[in-house]
Amino acid sequence: MANRGISQQGVGQQMGQGTSTSGGQQMTQPGGQFDDQLPGEMRVALEDFEKAAKVCDWCADQCIDEGPQMAECIRLCRDVADLGTLNTKLIARDSVFGPELAEVFATAAEECASECMRHQNAHCQECASVLSRAVDSTYRLLDKLQTTEGGVSTQQGIPTQQSQF
Repeated sequence: MANRGISQQGVGQQMGQGTSTSGGQQMTQPGGQFDDQLPGEMRVALEDFEKAAKVCDWCADQCIDEGPQMAECIRLCRDVADLGTLNTKLIARDSVFGPELAEVFATAAEECASECMRHQNAHCQECASVLSRAVDSTYRLLDKLQTTEGGVSTQQGIPTQQSQF
């Protein structure tokens, strides 16, 4: 199967780097000058969301060639890839749903990493490794968000909203 890698130039173009609006103003998103303005935890988490999405897509593609016994790995990898991509967008724009979706990403990534660890294929092992780092950086980001926002408590390392009632 052909390598589905994307060059850095292609990634920069996809992420809005060097893109101008009709008014000639420069727009930047993760991967451009915008990165320099992000807190460390957010920058690392955004990078890890992107890496997780790419490696999970790659792993799922490789698993397809290995037969139906890899169906669960493929399903989980596809879910994590989609969640990683969506998290990149929501966290970058400071969506109110970002932290909640980051929790979902971390849960799915943990489950996917566990499934990948069951397989000895190099792509599954690489995927598990990348996901482990992504889960760690996601929880660091959530902890940072929890300490900077009021009304949030931590339960098993996962921020949850306190009831106002």
